[in-house]
Amino acid sequence: MKILLILLFALASYTISAQDEPEYYKEVTTELVKNYNAESYGSIFELFGDGMKDFLPLEKTELFFKSLQTYSGNIKTYEFKGFDSGMAKYKTTFKNGLFALNVAVSKDKQIDGISITPYVEENYPVKERNTTKLILPMNGVWHVFWGGDTEEQNYHVQSKAQKNAFDLVITDEDGKSYKNDGSKNEDYYAFGKELIAPCDAEVVLAVDGVKDNIPGKMNPTFLLGNAVVLKTANEEYLYFAHFKQSSVKVKEGDMVKQGQVLGLCGNSGNSSEAHLHFHIQNIEEMNGATGAKCFFENIYVNGELKKDYSPVKGETISNKKL
Repeated sequence: MKILLILLFALASYTISAQDEPEYYKEVTTELVKNYNAESYGSIFELFGDGMKDFLPLEKTELFFKSLQTYSGNIKTYEFKGFDSGMAKYKTTFKNGLFALNVAVSKDKQIDGISITPYVEENYPVKERNTTKLILPMNGVWHVFWGGDTEEQNYHVQSKAQKNAFDLVITDEDGKSYKNDGSKNEDYYAFGKELIAPCDAEVVLAVDGVKDNIPGKMNPTFLLGNAVVLKTANEEYLYFAHFKQSSVKVKEGDMVKQGQVLGLCGNSGNSSEAHLHFHIQNIEEMNGATGAKCFFENIYVNGELKKDYSPVKGETISNKKL
């Protein structure tokens, strides 16, 4: 699973060097935010100049902002921070994350460019590892497909937020993750298996309703797919991605207990087959986050008990000796 980055840009044909927010920028940005929160995406499209309308037709405009709304929620606050490369930069707090909203507006009050990019705060505390005692986030015996500190063990190391992530599957005696020809989600051993809370925690994000992919095909629009994010008492954020459609059993604000079922493993989002993507990061929003290495208190690795251990690619893991 690759990092969620929402980006849309049409180059404006002029530059602005002033660091005060012009009134026409203030007026158009206020209208943009109002329409976004009202989910009136057609009204946003009407704010576009001709170049933007050609670059992003109405149907694509609606898809883009619907995707943003699904993962980030409404805009709670936004603050003008100056101009950069001809675009006004607004520090923008969405319900589920902090981003930079960058907008280019012509003097006739039309949007000629817009992008949503990470807004990185330098004072976020970085955690090297979890301090909360964790069990594995699933029942039964699973296989570590990606996990570890090197690129050979774990392609996630290229991502600041996901550098210590795991991708977990279930395999048979032959090392295959599916039966039959693997053309259906139900062929995959992990599909529909229960995913559980590794510790007592608060649910800070729960996304459900994204369709499961046909095996071999991915959904670039909803990268996380159906997802759950838990916040521990020690300010650690546990990310689960790719749940089965309509299987998530928790909602934002719930307090869950260790071992409680969160939902079922699926194949939604940026996923080619049924698996669990799991990682820990230091802040809730993925953009600007730093990943933390995940250690489990007591787990069985290839049938042997290990304490305070972080598994790596190729290992078979479980909470109990089976």
